[in-house]
Amino acid sequence: MSIKKIIPYINAENELPDKVVRLAKDYSYNGADGLFVYNYSKDEKSREEFISLMKALIKETDIPVIVGTYVKRMEDVKKALYTGASSIMIKYAILEELSLLEEAVKRFGPDKIIVELDIAECREEEGSNLIDTLTEFNIKTVMLKHVVYSQQLVDNINRAPGNVIIRDSLVRNDLSSLLAIDKVVGITTNFFENKSITQAKIALKAEGINVNVFESSLPFSEFKLNSEGLIPVIVVDYRTDKVLMLAYMNEEAYNKTITSGRMTYYSRSRQSLWVKGETSGNYQYLKELLIDCDKDTILAKVLQLGPACHTGNESCFYTGLVKKEYKSTEPNAVLKDVYRVIADRKANPKEGSYTSYLFDKGIDKILKKCGEEAIEITIAAKNPGTEELRYEIADYLYHLMVLMVECGLDWDDIITELANRR
Repeated sequence: MSIKKIIPYINAENELPDKVVRLAKDYSYNGADGLFVYNYSKDEKSREEFISLMKALIKETDIPVIVGTYVKRMEDVKKALYTGASSIMIKYAILEELSLLEEAVKRFGPDKIIVELDIAECREEEGSNLIDTLTEFNIKTVMLKHVVYSQQLVDNINRAPGNVIIRDSLVRNDLSSLLAIDKVVGITTNFFENKSITQAKIALKAEGINVNVFESSLPFSEFKLNSEGLIPVIVVDYRTDKVLMLAYMNEEAYNKTITSGRMTYYSRSRQSLWVKGETSGNYQYLKELLIDCDKDTILAKVLQLGPACHTGNESCFYTGLVKKEYKSTEPNAVLKDVYRVIADRKANPKEGSYTSYLFDKGIDKILKKCGEEAIEITIAAKNPGTEELRYEIADYLYHLMVLMVECGLDWDDIITELANRR
């Protein structure tokens, strides 16, 4: 049985960019399974501003984002997907060239293209030809608007090609009946602004709807607690695995963490529960909990807002005690460290630096070097052994990072794009 999703929508037309980003982040923190952000303006300037906004928004969130935009040509589809969006929403009512759908699916794949339809466009008497066409174009998901639950709605949904996302401003009582329809994979709504989506999903789960909620695979009774009846929790950043802090939980704190999605601990000094960030605003949002082999220590992977430490440091572990010099080979850390050095050379040119020389010569020189290094990789791969190939790949990655800095991309952009292709 597929997991049913709650996907808040944000109408970005004539809305302040800062508010759009804030709403997106709030939805992400409060349990949304994805976002649908749209601006169907046909004005070229407005569309370009919207695409820029989507690039910034997607960098600030860690859930899939569906981008809805006016599509006149294939370039519009490319720009929307190149923001890092999980897929593009194409509104059928304003689509001028139906053949663009077929072309877009062939170019980017059916998982990247969603078509928005009014429910009337799916009714048997009006929509037979359209449904046949969408099926022929290999459209796998459609979004239906203006729905009221009824048997006729169920019939129309069953006629739609592939999966269905329902879009409307819903009242709470509509959710379970709509999500219970087999072909419906999600609801997109603005109902949950300033509300907890996590709590709504817990209620839906209790009604038998298969939604994505935190559930412990082991009862707390199986954990091995210390003499105070507590279990230590090592907290790390879910993106970097950097250790942020150590805290403790009792059973109540553990259960509240799971049901709220915010890290909740037991304070040994105050003898009470505390939600991390409740005073400072530096909340920790749960991503994953693991337990060690002895079941006496929990590892929590979290999204940390602001610094984790009350001193203002990113991590509570910032005071060095002893250290032996060593070379880190953790891929994420190495790539980001080299990238930072390259970016610094662009911002602060250094005489005699090859990197500064490349930036001084400009994009054409950088592209020429990337091309040359790509050829060197091809030659090295044809030769026996891996030593030369290893060297050439490293050389290429370095020049690639110079290009990334020159063009305003960083590793987070690339990783987001790769993650969308899994």
